[in-house]
Amino acid sequence: MTWLSNSGDLIWGHFVNHVWLALVPTVLGFLIALPIGWICHRAPAVRGVVLSIASVLYTIPSIAFILLLPAIIGTGFLDAANVVIALTVFAVAIMARFATDGFASVSTATLDAARASGFGKVGLALRVELPLAGPVLLAGLRVVSVSSVSLVSVGALAGVSNLGRLFTEGFQTENNVEILTGIVLVVALALALDALLVLGGRLVLPWAEGARSARVGAA
Repeated sequence: MTWLSNSGDLIWGHFVNHVWLALVPTVLGFLIALPIGWICHRAPAVRGVVLSIASVLYTIPSIAFILLLPAIIGTGFLDAANVVIALTVFAVAIMARFATDGFASVSTATLDAARASGFGKVGLALRVELPLAGPVLLAGLRVVSVSSVSLVSVGALAGVSNLGRLFTEGFQTENNVEILTGIVLVVALALALDALLVLGGRLVLPWAEGARSARVGAA
């Protein structure tokens, strides 16, 4: 426990880096995947190709991807941008399917009614399709956030500061307290982000919560 009491600044530094390395790809992946999902929904011929590419990208080993990026885009080997870019690609790969399914979940009758009310393509997408696809999009965002928090740890093998460094350094020094601290903090961070997304979903998508409660009551 002496290590724990003397390493507050080290742990905090790794924790802060871990948070932003997880949040940035999560947000970027969500924003990039939204138009991709909308296009896939609107163009079924494109959907199969795009989602197949996304599936292939997600199968790339994360550490290999991070280590190869400097040779591909010219970043430094220890540059945190490698982790951000790699995790953003993985986030898009996951989120694209959720976005496609989310837009597909909006009923044709609802869309027809909106068009009859005078909604154009942009208004239909932003004011009707996007809100109604919200529950599916939120589910995807929760998966992406947890995945990103977990995968950030791999960046420690490339020398990037994050909670994963507590695993690698703890293993090298046979410090079980350090390893356990890293595990607990990564799990706690993933749970905290997931809880925030659930709370945010209830605030932003109150109709989805009401519909869910109605289904439970009916059952």
